[in-house]
Order: sequence, then C-alpha cells, then structure tokens
Amino acid sequence: MDTKRLNREILIAFWKVHVLHHAAEHPVIGNWMLEELRHHGYDVSPGTLYPLLKRLEKSGWLDSSVNANLGPKAPREYRITAEGRQVLEIVRQQLRELGVEIASNH
Repeated sequence: MDTKRLNREILIAFWKVHVLHHAAEHPVIGNWMLEELRHHGYDVSPGTLYPLLKRLEKSGWLDSSVNANLGPKAPREYRITAEGRQVLEIVRQQLRELGVEIASNH
C-alpha cells in the first residue's frame, strides 16, 4: 500500500479534525500535537503538521500566539476560533452520519 498517498489523499483530513478537536479542549502546541497524532497511529512529520497548522490558521479556524516572556524558542499555541468550532460541529455531524452508513454495510 502506498501510505504516502493514503496520508495525502485521505488521512490528512482526519489529522485536521484531531487538531480542531484538541484545540477546542485546550490550547495545543505543534510538538504535543505530533505526539498525540502518533499515539493514534498516524505517521505525521513536523514538515507536514506545521504547514497544516498554518493552513488551519489562514482559514480562520485556528488562532495562534507566542508567549514572548518565554524567549525566542517559545512554542506557538494554537486555539480554536468561533468559526473553527462551527467547522468542528459540521464535521462531527457528518462523521456521525458516515459512521451509521458504514456500520450498516449498505
């Protein structure tokens, strides 16, 4: 199986949902998010995750900040926005519907 193709074509959307879900619970940083995704079995590199976070921010679904008091190497914290919460709710509804359809084997 071509896992790079699988990641690029399908699983990257799951990663985005994971990011939005966790950012809705608490601020997330990239390194923590990498570990969380890996914990769920996703093979994500920093070179994939950080641009993904930037795209979510550019889309208006995440907002980020850096605590300047922590110095130049301070981690960037990402928080979900109001629009991101709306997107997450739509995704949750669609996942529920898809889950029912897949489970019914029709």
